Amino acid sequence: MLEPISVSLETLNLSTLAPMLIAIVGGLGILVVDLIKKDLDKTLYVMLSILVLFVDLGAVIGQQVGDRGFFDVMLIDGLAVISQVVILVASMLFVPLALTSKRFHEFSYPEFFALFLFMVAGFQFMVASDNLILIFVGLETASLALYTLIALHNRDKAFEAAIKYFVMGALAAGFYVMGAMIFYALSGSVELYKIAEVLKAGGYANMTILLVGVAFMMAALGFKLSMVPFHTWTPDVYEGASASLAGYMSVVPKIAGFVVAMRIFGFLIQADVVWVRDILYAAVVITMTLANIMALVQHDVKRMLAFSSISHAGFVMAAIMIGTTQANSALFLYWILFLFTNLGAFAMLWVSRHKASIWHERYDHPYEKFSGMISIMPVGAVIMALFMLSLAGVPPFSLFWGKLYVMSAAVNADYIGLAIIMAINSAISAYYYLKLIVYMFLRAPEQNDGTVYVQNASKPLQTIIGFSAFLTVFAIFAVDPMLQMITAYVQASGF
Repeated sequence: MLEPISVSLETLNLSTLAPMLIAIVGGLGILVVDLIKKDLDKTLYVMLSILVLFVDLGAVIGQQVGDRGFFDVMLIDGLAVISQVVILVASMLFVPLALTSKRFHEFSYPEFFALFLFMVAGFQFMVASDNLILIFVGLETASLALYTLIALHNRDKAFEAAIKYFVMGALAAGFYVMGAMIFYALSGSVELYKIAEVLKAGGYANMTILLVGVAFMMAALGFKLSMVPFHTWTPDVYEGASASLAGYMSVVPKIAGFVVAMRIFGFLIQADVVWVRDILYAAVVITMTLANIMALVQHDVKRMLAFSSISHAGFVMAAIMIGTTQANSALFLYWILFLFTNLGAFAMLWVSRHKASIWHERYDHPYEKFSGMISIMPVGAVIMALFMLSLAGVPPFSLFWGKLYVMSAAVNADYIGLAIIMAINSAISAYYYLKLIVYMFLRAPEQNDGTVYVQNASKPLQTIIGFSAFLTVFAIFAVDPMLQMITAYVQASGF
């Protein structure tokens, strides 16, 4: 007869679940408030969401690095803490954008904010575990909430975007489950650290089967990170989603995906399984280069930013492929700098939105729309130029330092060719970023009397854009302290 297993609250260490529970309880609380009192102003839900995210951030920062909890499926290491901080800070920047418009009705629904908090909890589960099942639960929780948030925009393009994202996401989920099943079959465990131990003890004997498992995992994460050739959904989904949600999608789901990729591929790279590194190398180079070439021929600024975010994801995946502590630290530095810049750039598109497509039949944000912006909205033009120069990696703007540290990590790890390819891609990307600056500063305004900017530049939107611009500039002077802090967390995780 089997002995019953005794479980005490102490051994469960439920404090490791606290941040996710705060977000989930916050989402449920918003739904309860709506049940009790209907038609409350959205400002209440915005403030409640920000309060929940602040408390969540406090819980994350207060956690003990190195803890495990809840039957050892939760892992609070340096990667979990720093990635959750990035997720929560980006979320706190995004939520106030709900105050910017009366026209976008989705922000008046309490369900929007509840789903948003559930999505944040899902991303937190993804990064705070090395258990393949819990990572999958977090992935699907976040994805299902995000599909609905996109569809709530309630335009034909938004419905199309949500359906495309849902179908691709379902395919990626299938790939992930197949990969996880193969890892389990090889090792008898779904814990990544145990999988690494079993494979190492066996001398990586079943290399062919392992290759198949890695291929499935790479395809699944390739969809989430929009790596080429799994990127085809990205420009269409970003175009269909609201500008601010597209900016959020370009940052937060990807940081969660990067952490999962680092955990899954990290032990194989550290064990020097050469073909894993080779496959990642090819994926990184193709993603960076092809996305940049596609961005060059775009007529719409939003689609250009979508392709550019794919290229930036390629840069960051290069850090995972290199696999050194310096590279993994550069990954987080790069993405923190990218967070403020890219979210600000997408928010600027919101300033220039217009109900009717008066510039182009097909696109909402063609380059012509920004013609002569310097004479209509000079401060906005200067801020948008700041974001573009930063994304291009022009020195001394913030993302230059992110690119510099990733390339430095590549050189130090003897990937000279990769560093040269990165430098060439940075030079290519400068063209399409500078193209927008040319339109804003050197072209005459086209069919634009300025009302489109004046009506849409509400105070909350101005505040968020101004804050993003300030952080983009401030980050230039805080690169070294940030890098030291990030490196300490990464080293504490053994990466």
